[in-house]
Amino acid sequence: MKYEIVYLDKKIVVGIGGYTSNDDPNMGEMIGGLWKRFFGEGIYSNIKNRVNQYTIGLYSDYTEQNYHVLTGVEVSKQDNIDLVSRVIPAGTYAKFRVHGNMETAVRSAWEKIWNMNLNRTFTGDFEEYLNNDYEHADINLYIAIKNKF
Repeated sequence: MKYEIVYLDKKIVVGIGGYTSNDDPNMGEMIGGLWKRFFGEGIYSNIKNRVNQYTIGLYSDYTEQNYHVLTGVEVSKQDNIDLVSRVIPAGTYAKFRVHGNMETAVRSAWEKIWNMNLNRTFTGDFEEYLNNDYEHADINLYIAIKNKF
């Protein structure tokens, strides 16, 4: 799977989230539930200080057992007190371009990424959904890596 190395500035993301793991049999339901709530309960449309219209699926706070998943958007400042916030740290990322069904294309990309030797930092990996076409989505997937420019 091809990727490019990019440097990103810090990003603030707000939304809703929870903890899961790759071994959790309910992981898919948990993550899918976050997305359904995010749009179904009007959370997306009520977020203040949005930087753009892209939606982000952020994976952070990695431990040996689990990680935090946040469904949200990038904001210029955290002014959404009822929502969860996380910072995507500035740094070097492997950027993968994914196109296709939002669920199956992303799942397939993650399966490949987990088997790659990327020298990951596990400080914050995220999916950036550039459109909302479920069957023909354009998604940038960023994996934090240790490589320096």
